[in-house]
Amino acid sequence: MRRLQRLSLEQKGKETCNPLYRLYDTVHWWRVFFVTIVIVCARVCPSFSLKNSMYRSLGMQIGDHTAIAFYVMMDILHPEWITIGKNCVIGYNTTILTHEYLIDEYRYGQVILGDEVMVGANVTILAGVTIGRRAVIGAGSVVTTDIPEGAFAVGVPARVIEH
Repeated sequence: MRRLQRLSLEQKGKETCNPLYRLYDTVHWWRVFFVTIVIVCARVCPSFSLKNSMYRSLGMQIGDHTAIAFYVMMDILHPEWITIGKNCVIGYNTTILTHEYLIDEYRYGQVILGDEVMVGANVTILAGVTIGRRAVIGAGSVVTTDIPEGAFAVGVPARVIEH
């Protein structure tokens, strides 16, 4: 079960449109611009310690000895809602999101990865998900629900196949 908050952006007197079109009603433009610059630089940074420092400067909680691979894409709207435990491995080209824009509403929620979590390459982790300590997420998976401690999950959507 994902822990999501929902916000309807219906406003009297405003043109009806999807929430993404009104992105800057929820997050200030300059904040998005600054976070985008930091995240783009961190995505290609070859130093894990420097990369983790860059993410921490945005309010993310990153544990010691965590390795975030090349081209990982963190949420640019609310990176401060991402917590990654110690000694984790986040694989190449993974995406971690803390928000979702739909036609009629905006959803958002924290993403928490416990200690010693292994996330394979090209994984997408959606808003509101918690991945338990020592869980393994197979490459190419889409994590749409919580994954328990010590589980092995794969697929689209990710399903626990071993626990």
